[in-house]
Amino acid sequence: QVQLVESGGGLVQPGGSLRLSCAASGIIFSIFSNYDVGWYRQAPGKQRELVADITSSGSTNYADSVKGRFTISRDNAKNTVALQMNRLKPEDTAVYYCRARRRVADSWGQGTQVTVSS
Repeated sequence: QVQLVESGGGLVQPGGSLRLSCAASGIIFSIFSNYDVGWYRQAPGKQRELVADITSSGSTNYADSVKGRFTISRDNAKNTVALQMNRLKPEDTAVYYCRARRRVADSWGQGTQVTVSS
C-alpha cells in the first residue's frame, strides 16, 4: 500500500490561489513514478468528482470546470504531486483528495479542505 498525505488546503478569497501537495510514502513493490495520480474533490451533498489527473508518463487531464485555472504536476524524485489552483471560485469549495493507482493498487489520502469565500 502507498500512503498519501495531502496538504496546502485552507481558506482563500475568490480569485485567489492555493497550491495543494500530495506526498506519497510506503511504496513497497514499485516507485511513485509508476503510479497514475489524481486529485478529486467532494463538496457537501455532492458526489466525489475528478478534478485532474496525471499518468505515469506525465499525461494530464482536467475537468472542464477547472481547465485553464488548475495545473497538476508531479515531482517523482520527491514522490509528490501538486495541484496549483488559480482564480479560485466559491464553487471550488470542497474537500480535495489525492488518489494513486497502479495495476490493482488503489490508495486515497485523507483529504484537505479548500474553502473559497469572502
